[in-house]
Amino acid sequence: MHKYVMFGPQGSGKGTQSQLLCQTYDFVHISIGDIFRWHVAQHTKLAAKIRRITAEGRLVPDEIVEEVVRKRLEEHDWNYGFVLDGFPRTRPQAEYLFENWNLDRVIYLDIPDHIVFERVMHRAQTGEGQGFTKRADDNPEALRVRLQEYHAKTQPLLDLYEKKGVLLTIDATRGIEEIFQEICCRLGLPARTPVIPNPT
Repeated sequence: MHKYVMFGPQGSGKGTQSQLLCQTYDFVHISIGDIFRWHVAQHTKLAAKIRRITAEGRLVPDEIVEEVVRKRLEEHDWNYGFVLDGFPRTRPQAEYLFENWNLDRVIYLDIPDHIVFERVMHRAQTGEGQGFTKRADDNPEALRVRLQEYHAKTQPLLDLYEKKGVLLTIDATRGIEEIFQEICCRLGLPARTPVIPNPT
């Protein structure tokens, strides 16, 4: 059983690399953003609650995100393993995950802020961006604020993963396939030729 977390800033390619791992090795891709978007499309009670929270400018509380993750993981539809994408985002979420599931590795896609800017702004200008809530991705100042918040929350997570000996840091400035091959090699997965999806 393989249990991984894919971790990195917006524009780092974590969605693409998660999909690649899952398509190539028959893991299950568990994207928290996708789950939330499904709830929005289905007009569920959870979606209404989250909309109220985000409309007030607040972050979705850890307990709500943890409940969504717990229900998804308890479906046990992952015969070979899973890749968590978009969770955890805070240290309490990470501690919850470690308390309830034995993670093998956290794959951290490391990328400088200036490259994040280039990728996100390009994506916004070409209409490729997407998100659970409307984002000001084409607003450089808003992106700077989000990156500052991301780094403030990220460091405690990196410290925790390092302490537990599960952190795998990958240089995410390179091409999709090169990054993927390094991830597979360092995870000790058998060499296979991936089907490269469109970047996300």
